[in-house]
Amino acid sequence: MEALKLERVVKQYGDKTAVNGINLKVEQGEIYGLLGANGAGKTTTMRMVLGLIYPDEGKILYNGKEFSNELQHLMGYLPEERGLYPKVKVSDQIIYLARLRGMAAGDAEKSLRYWLDRFEVPEYYNKKIEELSKGNQQKMGFIAAVVHKPKILVLDEAFSGLDPVNVELLKDTVKELRDQGTSILFSTHRMEHVEELCRHITILDRSNTVVQGDIREIKKGYPREEVILRTAGEVAGLEGIAGVTAVQRQERGYAISISEIGAAQRILQQAVLAGEVEHFEIKEPTLNQIFIRAVGESNE
Repeated sequence: MEALKLERVVKQYGDKTAVNGINLKVEQGEIYGLLGANGAGKTTTMRMVLGLIYPDEGKILYNGKEFSNELQHLMGYLPEERGLYPKVKVSDQIIYLARLRGMAAGDAEKSLRYWLDRFEVPEYYNKKIEELSKGNQQKMGFIAAVVHKPKILVLDEAFSGLDPVNVELLKDTVKELRDQGTSILFSTHRMEHVEELCRHITILDRSNTVVQGDIREIKKGYPREEVILRTAGEVAGLEGIAGVTAVQRQERGYAISISEIGAAQRILQQAVLAGEVEHFEIKEPTLNQIFIRAVGESNE
């Protein structure tokens, strides 16, 4: 059974449709990517999932049940706009938030200390949020979202403001939570993070679903438009090959843009004639390229 399922969910504000009939399902132990440009409907969708606002049409099911206040303890949320109080100690507010989610005070303190140790900052227990760097404030927000051991976790730009070391730390943590059975709805503008963490995605544009499914299957529906070529020497005449639209010289070869797949075979033939071919790859489209194309096409 899906941990989270949205069935034809609609949300309107007056005559404006914020979310138009979205369907999606997040399995137990899955990180699901919810993507879209600003104003596409992502935040409204997340707020409905969290029970902060209610859909005008459709259903949202949690382990097969419709939302109720009793299910609040299942949810964890890291919003894009961080909400911890700057002048309050880390321990006071995170334990308080855990208790609001139904956790006993002793269990909340134990869980908080576990997470502070996990992030190698046990000394932050008695520090105020305003005394921490932006990146460490971000980590405290993450702890606040997971301290009560939610079954469903909603992450909105979870890695924003973090240096590369801490991005890797949080990514590893998110993967661990997934492996422990937590279902995660993950929203970000960083497509490389989505490709690493998610298997299934939904891309929204202007309240509508424009792309949905398994990332690997989605990529099969888009043309491969780049060839990576490495050779022992130079290859002359690449620009003149039919279907080649651009050639970029790299340290050990070429990145070649193509308009149709037949050009790749012609490139290989030219390279073989020129000498030893060390590497030849027809690159699949990146999720970033798919996003730009899908959103652009929906606006035409």
